[in-house]
Amino acid sequence: MSGPVAGPDGVLRCPWGTGTSDYTAYHDVEWGRPLHGDAALFERVSLEAFQSGLSWLTILRKRPAFRSAFAGFDPAAVAVFGDADIDRLMADAGIVRNRAKVIATIANARATVELAGGLDALLWSFAPDDDRPAPVTTAEVPAITPESTAMAKALKRNGFRFVGPTTAYALMQATGMVNDHLADCAFR
Repeated sequence: MSGPVAGPDGVLRCPWGTGTSDYTAYHDVEWGRPLHGDAALFERVSLEAFQSGLSWLTILRKRPAFRSAFAGFDPAAVAVFGDADIDRLMADAGIVRNRAKVIATIANARATVELAGGLDALLWSFAPDDDRPAPVTTAEVPAITPESTAMAKALKRNGFRFVGPTTAYALMQATGMVNDHLADCAFR
């Protein structure tokens, strides 16, 4: 329930963006910036799913290993992963070794490849109009919206897994579909 916080550099940021240098870099450079492209968005869908139940910091620190393990998140490459790849991924200490999430990522790659119109078009079709007032405190930032609920339903209809409304909203925030940087955050 707090407003922006000054980091060690004196710059006002969303409170979560002042914790570790990993969070600060992610907050300042990536989070809330519009992201396009099926591979880039497939990576974010995948990482958000792996984050479920864990801290985002864990995922950020493991992201290079995830990229290596999942063929740079090339949906076509991941879509052809088989049992040997699942075994390889489950033995990879560099990533989160959750069998259900690994299998879901492969299923999501297949769904991405089969998606008429592409993942980018589907996800961005749920971006709301940018007429919401900027949140002043973290208490004003929702966890779920009607758009994220609709996005999650559309993804599930198209064969995606681990994509509930909360995960969908986190994806919308991370990829700039919504701007939840606080009103006085220097990066809004």
